[in-house]
Amino acid sequence: MDTVTKRLYEGMFLIDAAEAVSDWDGVTEMVKRILEKGSAEIVSLRKWDDRRLAYDIKGKDRGIYILVYFNAPTAAISGIERDFRLSERIMRAIIIRGDHITQADMDKDTPAMYQPAIPAPVAAVAVSPVEAPANEAATIETQENQG
Repeated sequence: MDTVTKRLYEGMFLIDAAEAVSDWDGVTEMVKRILEKGSAEIVSLRKWDDRRLAYDIKGKDRGIYILVYFNAPTAAISGIERDFRLSERIMRAIIIRGDHITQADMDKDTPAMYQPAIPAPVAAVAVSPVEAPANEAATIETQENQG
């Protein structure tokens, strides 16, 4: 009986943003099915980020990246890659060996976890000319004072 050695791999999969938003559970289940078909054991699966693409892919200009860490037999990787390339839901896929990746690396926050800071509202300002020499600064008044 042969012993199968499984190695750690990192996979990044690009999904159409509109499809991922409308059916996130279906997309993640599809990714899980493909990996399990290849005898992979998923360590971590999460959304990495939602980005505007540098160029259109399959007519889409936005995509959501899914980051997956998994253990799989080396011999199964070519089949897993083929299944992802043939999937109609996956726009791009890359799988690399993750021997250098630690558990701390896998637990790091992804860009999707960061919430952008909401800037404080800025008061509207209007610049009005004044009757002064050209070298003096113009008077700035808020709309509230123009009343």
